Amino acid sequence: MKKIGVYIHIPFCKKKCFYCDFVSFSNKDSLQEIYINSLKKEIENFLKNRNELQIETVYIGGGTPSYIDSKNIFSIWDSFSFWDSSFSKRNVPNNKKIEKTIEVNPGTVTKGKLEDYKNAGINRLSIGLQSANNKVLEEIGRIHTYEDFLETYNLAKEVGFENINVDLMIGIPNQTIEDVKESLKNVIKLNPTHISVYSLIVEDGTPLAKMIEQGKLKLLDEDIERNMYWYVKDFLELKGYKHYEISNFSKPGFESKHNLNCWEQKEYIGFGISAHSYLNGVRFANTSNLEEYIKNCENNRFDANKSILERQNLLDKENEYMLLGLRKIDGVSIQSFKNKFNENPIFLFKEKLNKLVSIGLIQIDSDCIILTNKGLDLANQVWQEFVE
Repeated sequence: MKKIGVYIHIPFCKKKCFYCDFVSFSNKDSLQEIYINSLKKEIENFLKNRNELQIETVYIGGGTPSYIDSKNIFSIWDSFSFWDSSFSKRNVPNNKKIEKTIEVNPGTVTKGKLEDYKNAGINRLSIGLQSANNKVLEEIGRIHTYEDFLETYNLAKEVGFENINVDLMIGIPNQTIEDVKESLKNVIKLNPTHISVYSLIVEDGTPLAKMIEQGKLKLLDEDIERNMYWYVKDFLELKGYKHYEISNFSKPGFESKHNLNCWEQKEYIGFGISAHSYLNGVRFANTSNLEEYIKNCENNRFDANKSILERQNLLDKENEYMLLGLRKIDGVSIQSFKNKFNENPIFLFKEKLNKLVSIGLIQIDSDCIILTNKGLDLANQVWQEFVE
């Protein structure tokens, strides 16, 4: 059996955040139903005659998946059920081993929606908070307040969700270290199983980038952002969270399986517009044009939606394995590399590794190649060495 992950893209939002450059729309709600039908057709077309596959994880992202009617989540599962009856809402208990995550945003969730997610077999929530400071939330275009988040979190616990991730963001214009401390203090009180802490990246063409260009907002000094990162790391580790990837912390046993599989170069298939896939050494993606995607699905021209991004040779795979593995705090296992590629990375990448060791960005112990503390701050410089 070939084990894969599944990503499902829901491109609809109530409002786009100022920093967001994901493919999503806040003005195309009339296309929601027809999009879901197209998404189901794509899923069913891919899965037919695919008895060799075993789905390990499902991740529903966006956009804002919690913005659409929750009946669509049941509808999506039903498109899997012809292939594996454990995906049917009538057989949820048989499928607990599959990690099923859905992203939800405060301001778009009700108790009824959360109950529907639970009944559909979803067993992991990822809630976008970003900050407990309402002024900071307003400045980056979030539609919710901290109080809205708190209500969403408490409803999720009431409904019975045990595995909950909370997203936070650092490096936001006008954010202070005290804001970050307050956000962490408030989130820790809730005892979530997983916390993701991302540094703000200003993408070209976003409203946030324009506000910075116009002088309406000013980026934080890099040293301040790095101080925030190290405070987060030290604080969460002291509170019992394992720092297992550059931006991710979890209680023991609650690491994100879907993301870990990606960082370990395992295969996955993406459904929906702009969704990326990695199968048989080929990386490909669907079109980001919503109307084009729908039209092609309606006409059963699923391949017309896809474009090849990369066909990897052996060295491509080896370089990428190093790049992805060095996102993990435990780094790259030398033995695992040998098992996968039948080569020793120490010899294969001797010059690159020696260079990175000499400037203090990585260290090599008996079985692992890992980032140093300096390497955590300059991770992009490390990863760049493995981009061919």
